[in-house]
Amino acid sequence: MDSATSGHVIIDGKDISKFKKKELTKYRREDIGFVFQFYNLVPNLTALENVELATQICKRPLEPKAILEKVGLGKRLKNFPSQLSGGEQQRVAIARAIAKNPKLLLCDEPTGALDYKTGKQILQLLQDTCRKEKMTVIIITHNSALTPMADRVIHFKNGTAFDIKENPNPTPISEIEW
Repeated sequence: MDSATSGHVIIDGKDISKFKKKELTKYRREDIGFVFQFYNLVPNLTALENVELATQICKRPLEPKAILEKVGLGKRLKNFPSQLSGGEQQRVAIARAIAKNPKLLLCDEPTGALDYKTGKQILQLLQDTCRKEKMTVIIITHNSALTPMADRVIHFKNGTAFDIKENPNPTPISEIEW
């Protein structure tokens, strides 16, 4: 996202690889949500405050409390990251990214710290939000069992896309097993 070493990065008709630093910062703030493998939560803010913080920098945020409830943390709103398990912290990070209501949501192993049942709930939430809010969700994962749920699957090797497949009939998440 900082600078392309070759080629162009075209998103929503814009060549963001040509953006200056200030333009790129504004674009990330307003149009992109990130779910990192390392949650990057602010330690002295509660779960709710971590999500609210992200909604203050975007144009069309979703309701933070409602999103935290959707990720199963409605009773943990006032807890600080140190009072949450790894899986709960991951769900706060997911809620924070979704609450921004970005055009593009990039998720790096979003279910990595979650148990099977919670992982499926989160994948369902990502898919439902994607469809309802007209958001593009990109899930980066090593779990190939998730590929049937995707509209498009892109395989990478050594940083290069080598296989792209459209999936006209994604498998419902409830039917996916891993």
